[in-house]
Amino acid sequence: MRKPIRTTFKVAYDALYHFSEDDGWAMASHVALSTLLALFPFLIFGTTLAGFLGADQFADIAINTIVGAWPKEIAEPVSNQIRQVLTVPRGGLLTVSVLAAAYFASNGVEAVRLSLNRAYRVEETRTWWWLRIKSLGFVLLASIIFAFLSIMFVVVPIALHFAERWFPWLENGLTTLANARLVGTFLLLMFGLVIAHLFLAAGRRRLVDVLPGIILTLVFWAIFASGFAYYLGTFAQYSATYAGLATPMILLVFLYSIGVILLLGAEVNAALLKYKVIKHAPWSRHRSRRAKHSDPAKDTDINH
Repeated sequence: MRKPIRTTFKVAYDALYHFSEDDGWAMASHVALSTLLALFPFLIFGTTLAGFLGADQFADIAINTIVGAWPKEIAEPVSNQIRQVLTVPRGGLLTVSVLAAAYFASNGVEAVRLSLNRAYRVEETRTWWWLRIKSLGFVLLASIIFAFLSIMFVVVPIALHFAERWFPWLENGLTTLANARLVGTFLLLMFGLVIAHLFLAAGRRRLVDVLPGIILTLVFWAIFASGFAYYLGTFAQYSATYAGLATPMILLVFLYSIGVILLLGAEVNAALLKYKVIKHAPWSRHRSRRAKHSDPAKDTDINH
């Protein structure tokens, strides 16, 4: 019973120590600011791409998925601003402004990559142009996923109406699918975190190696979002302090805290991998055998 507790304490201490030692607080602020700067360009690019694919509900799906899980005090003003931006008519898909939006959106991906590299204690060996292509690919992939969900948002009600008439036994399943927005948001977050930990950060890791940190990240994100919403509704007076800048300040604090939790999850994975390597190293097993067969009295004499 003592060994798991001792190992848990070592992993937690190693993760927190390395997070503080390698500028984790500064990297979290980098992630927060870059995410804020990348949010609107991503939605602009995604809306344009979705319109090209015929997915007209992209904006609503993206807002409900990205902002819907945030506290109400942050989600409402941000979603209103996003809708105002996305209602501005734009040209075709391959315009300079849309391509620039995709590039600026990829900066947010780059910020997460740099921070995860620092958390996993690895050096980047890939070329800068390949990394930028991968970041743009992640932006494109996310846009396509939201466009697909937008299409499903239209298809599922039609399927429900069709099922009521011809396949009544499918109606319950389709109704559950239509109402499972919270589960869908959770699965999307899970999928995004898995992709980031496995393919965005440098080095190679297995799914089983990154799952502990991902699960911790999702759990603490949910706890923090609930606690932060309660704090905003009960104690906080950002409007009195920051006046018209209250919403951006609240959003930055929220994104900063989310970034801290994300990096701590990666730090936990790195600490677990570190102690796993130490435990299974040949020299470690050799040392443990020597310690097992050594004479405690002689060891005491030598130490003295």
